[in-house]
Amino acid sequence: MVKNTGRPGYLQIADDLRTQIQGGSLAPGTPLPSTAQLADQYDASLSVVKMAVGILRNEGLVIGQQGKGVFVRDTDDAPAGDTAGEVAELRAAVQDLSVRLAKVEEQLSWLRPRHAVPDATAGDLPRQRR
Repeated sequence: MVKNTGRPGYLQIADDLRTQIQGGSLAPGTPLPSTAQLADQYDASLSVVKMAVGILRNEGLVIGQQGKGVFVRDTDDAPAGDTAGEVAELRAAVQDLSVRLAKVEEQLSWLRPRHAVPDATAGDLPRQRR
């Protein structure tokens, strides 16, 4: 179940599946439940589940097989190092921060009065004559 914690649902789902994979309850070669089954299990939309599985793919924890499904990757087949996982985590963090920043900017936009002093950094000041 995705919780209303402020952390995006796709990251919560990816975290849970990652924990299951690393803990051994989803062993190498085991198929993940279908996208629809995961959506029901986590009470999330299909797109949120697909994003979560995409993160696990980028981390090299799962691999998709056309027409068959998504399977837990054997650790022997996984790429050396954790660079892919680090990049995926960084991308997810940047996306999360972008969403949060947009919300903050939206909330703060009402604070700027309509007749405010022009913002010099935004190019609102009139040009000086020479």
